[in-house]
Amino acid sequence: QVHLVESGGGLVEPGGSLRLSCVASGSISDKAMGWCHHTPGNQREFVAEMNSGGSTRYGDFVKGRFIISRDNAKRTVHLQMSDMNSGDTAVYFCNAKFLYLNDWGQGTQVTVSS
Repeated sequence: QVHLVESGGGLVEPGGSLRLSCVASGSISDKAMGWCHHTPGNQREFVAEMNSGGSTRYGDFVKGRFIISRDNAKRTVHLQMSDMNSGDTAVYFCNAKFLYLNDWGQGTQVTVSS
């Protein structure tokens, strides 16, 4: 049960890069941390997750373009996105999971456009 705040979204051209950040109000060391996004058509899609042991997984659409990382001491999770395309346009949400508890941030808008 933590408060999450995302940042780093914005407008980027196709092929460009963005780095999203998520800062938690409390400890995240025992939590799985992840990102999902909501597309303009209201589709919710899994993007990336790192569990408390450091293991990662990504949505199939990522195709090696994104990297999730975490710094437990700074209570922060990042999503480094590169080679972005128009399909990445969405609101990105940070998620913290511990047992049955799920916490979500407010989201940050990412727009990929020329």
